[in-house]
Amino acid sequence: MKRVIFTCMAMVMIGFTTLAQSDETAVKATIMDYIEGTANGDIPRIKRAFTETAALYAVNPDGSQKRTPIETYIGFFKPNQSTGRTGKIISTDIVNDAATVKVEILSGPWKFTDYMLLLKLKDGWKIINKSYTKVRAK
Repeated sequence: MKRVIFTCMAMVMIGFTTLAQSDETAVKATIMDYIEGTANGDIPRIKRAFTETAALYAVNPDGSQKRTPIETYIGFFKPNQSTGRTGKIISTDIVNDAATVKVEILSGPWKFTDYMLLLKLKDGWKIINKSYTKVRAK
């Protein structure tokens, strides 16, 4: 009987681990669409990463909130033109159908720290908002 219980528990744990790995893989793929899309001017990849209603948030020099709609942000990139940006995922946190991802982007003299908020929607994991800050890269 102990063997049956242990086997059942092991199968449940494997199932949870597989599901978690699947979500983690999908979340990271969405973030890579953002990182690589913005690095290469790959507009379809950038659009695939975000919802149509997403926005970017930062702080203006005067301390007020800066909000940039996703379509405006996408317009900053020239199709199929490299921007020289590089990026990497620093951390992920996934619970059920919500996730946060911390990303570091190097672009010219700037190091951006992005905090992405994602939801698992009917068409997959999508970035719904991005908050960011920047400092001079060293």
